[in-house]
Amino acid sequence: MSKAEESKNNKNYSPFAKCLHWGFVALFLYGVIKQVDNLSQLEDRALLVFEMVFAALFFVLLVVRFVYMKKTQISSLPEDTPHWQQLAAQGLHYGMYASLTLIAISGMGIGVLFSQGLKEGLLIQGVVAIHEVSVTSAYLLVAIHIAAAIYHRLLKDGVWRSMVPVWKD
Repeated sequence: MSKAEESKNNKNYSPFAKCLHWGFVALFLYGVIKQVDNLSQLEDRALLVFEMVFAALFFVLLVVRFVYMKKTQISSLPEDTPHWQQLAAQGLHYGMYASLTLIAISGMGIGVLFSQGLKEGLLIQGVVAIHEVSVTSAYLLVAIHIAAAIYHRLLKDGVWRSMVPVWKD
């Protein structure tokens, strides 16, 4: 790739966009590590309140991130990226936003239902199922996202360096 082509493809996300991205990585990993293993754990009122606050904060920050990225940032994909690949990248990102949003909303739903004494039954089972499917979907989509990032790292097309602060190509 010539210097002119490299410069043209060297779109960089803002420092705030990078902070939001990597902050969500940390927040998501924290959520995975500290996850509730059994609904009965929510009998602990302090844990229930913490989970509700965590889910609400996660949701608000996710909305802030989505709005900020849509309004201020452009894709770092090179202009010559095939259309199907651009659509796949966009679909992947929207899918991650959707699954993360559903994780937060269903988590808050579980908390509300549990706090109202609805600890068993079809309703809470349905919300728990949505939560579990959303978490599994997020894992899958994040894995694809990481694989795509590594693919672009190997291509050295500027996509990797636009968001990753280390291991520059």
